[in-house]
Amino acid sequence: MTAMADERRRVPPGYAELHCLSNYSFLRGASHPEELVERAHALGYAALAITDECSLSGVVRAHQKAGELGLHLLVGCELRLDDGVTLVLLATDRAGYGRLCRLITHARRQADKGSYRLCRADLEGSLDACLALLPVTPQTDDDMAGWLARAFAGRAPGSACRHASASDTSSGSARQLRSRPCAASRSPRAAIISIS
Repeated sequence: MTAMADERRRVPPGYAELHCLSNYSFLRGASHPEELVERAHALGYAALAITDECSLSGVVRAHQKAGELGLHLLVGCELRLDDGVTLVLLATDRAGYGRLCRLITHARRQADKGSYRLCRADLEGSLDACLALLPVTPQTDDDMAGWLARAFAGRAPGSACRHASASDTSSGSARQLRSRPCAASRSPRAAIISIS
């Protein structure tokens, strides 16, 4: 069995990566968007979200490659707010894509070239066609999760918290994630994901 076949076998059926940076997130993402799509397809992912930081630049190349391979592509971006909250926003339809584009334009206009600026108020009420994910970091707290649950209430079918620590292991170096309830899990449009 090849290494790729072995890796593909480990991917759960229906798995979708919801937070993936390409090389359009300068100094953070390393691979071209089309390479990420090819890899996701080769591993048997059901879908892939390209979520570069305050940018949709990588989506065009990813969309072209996803169309060729038949992989479902989710369009989104990662945003860091002034108060330290990091969010991943995913457009659910064409209207959501347009709203995400307007938000990115607004954020870029609020700052010097090459940077952006957003606060919580910039997101409230204008993104009803977008899903919000809150990556779990050591800085994530109930205030952030509660705000997310209120600001993005009432849309997608449920949410979950995933937490992992270095001591959580399963067959080698793979981490086994445990679910636990959290403040945002009561919001059907907000989800918390783990990046640990």
